[in-house]
Parts: sequence; structure tokens; C-alpha cells
Amino acid sequence: MGRTIIVTGASKGIGRAAASLLAQDGWSVIGLARSAPADFPGEFHQVDFADAVATQRLAERFAARGEIVGIVNNSGAARAESFGSIDPAEMFAMIAFNLRPALQLTQAILPNMRAARFGRVVNITSMVTRGLPLRASYGAAKAALESLTRTIASENATAGITANAVAPGPTETELFRANSPPGSASEARYLAQIPMRRFAAPAEIASAIAFLASEGAGFITGQTLFVDGGAGLGAPAASS
Repeated sequence: MGRTIIVTGASKGIGRAAASLLAQDGWSVIGLARSAPADFPGEFHQVDFADAVATQRLAERFAARGEIVGIVNNSGAARAESFGSIDPAEMFAMIAFNLRPALQLTQAILPNMRAARFGRVVNITSMVTRGLPLRASYGAAKAALESLTRTIASENATAGITANAVAPGPTETELFRANSPPGSASEARYLAQIPMRRFAAPAEIASAIAFLASEGAGFITGQTLFVDGGAGLGAPAASS
């Protein structure tokens, strides 16, 4: 392609898998995360997305690079919390952490996309936007990101820019396992909702991301693709 794409949260898990697959597909990849991986298939910058000023400085540097016409907004954080116990300040801090970097970075490179008459925005949300227990702040943040995805899509469709979301089900990442350790009640609760009776591999989510970033997905925009092992179908049928 001769084009460059940013992947946030790129040091591990879904982000790292997506970076590898996008590089294989011909993208030049810029990875962003708080800690650097041992190896990376492209350029890498360390940034703490909790620091709004540092994030904005980086966004402004990227705005000056006209070859950056794609972004995968993958970084985020989740925690277990019941609705009745949420502290409002902590909730809005969680929403900001999950939403603000995507806003800052995507806004910065949008003029590049419009000038190129081509752009790809892929926002990573979650199946929790359907409404699951103990994920109020995280679910609210990811639902807002899905809404922003549709807004970006509708405002930029005539400029050759697509914006879509990938909503993974439970995936074998460090973030997921920090909240749902093996053998935990949380793990059992998730498995009970998935007809495939397993969790996703990061590479399976990366495949959906790479497709939506591809030339071939140019007529798909404003959509949320749930990659969740059939969790949206309802309670799994009994095994035959």
C-alpha cells in the first residue's frame, strides 16, 4: 500500500497481533504503548495514554506526517465493578482513559486521510457494550467509542474514509486474565455465554481488524463487527 497505520496498545495481546498482520498486508506500522516489546514489526513509540499532554504532543507529531492514513484504536483498560458501588470520579476517569486517546490521535490524522482521499479507522470495543454485569465503566466507554465510530463514518464517507469497530468477546490477553483468572467465577461466567465454549486467540481478532483496514473493505463503514464466538446468539445450546 505504501501507507502507514497507527496501532495503539501495540506491545502485546490484540494490538501486537494486529500489528504483525497489518505489516504482512503491506502497511507500515507505528505501534504505541506504555512499554516497548522485545521486537516489533515497524516503528514504535512509548507513551502513557493516561498523560493527556504527552498524548497530544505525539498526536501533533503524527499530524505532520502525511503518510499516516490509518489507525487502530486498541488501547484500553477494564476493571470489575458493580453499578451500585461505582465512584463517579473513578468511572469518568475510566471512560476518559478508554476514549480520549482515540479522540486525540484520530482527530490529528484525519486531515491526512482527507487529503489522501483514503483512510481507515478501526476502533476496538467489546461485547460488553451489549450489557454485562460488573463492567459498567468499561462498557460505557466502549459504547461511546462505537457511537464515535458511526459519527466518523457518516462525516467522512465521501472522502474515501471508512470507520468501523471490532467488538471482541473474551480473548486470551493479559488484560482479560487480570480480571478473569483461570478458574475464577468471572471466567466461568464468560464461558457460559459463549456457544464455542472457548476464548478467542488474539490472532483471530487481528484478522477482523486487518480485513476492515484493507482495500477490500472499502464499502463497509459505520459497522460494529462482533467477534465473540457466538455470544450474541444467546445462551448456548446443550452439547450434542
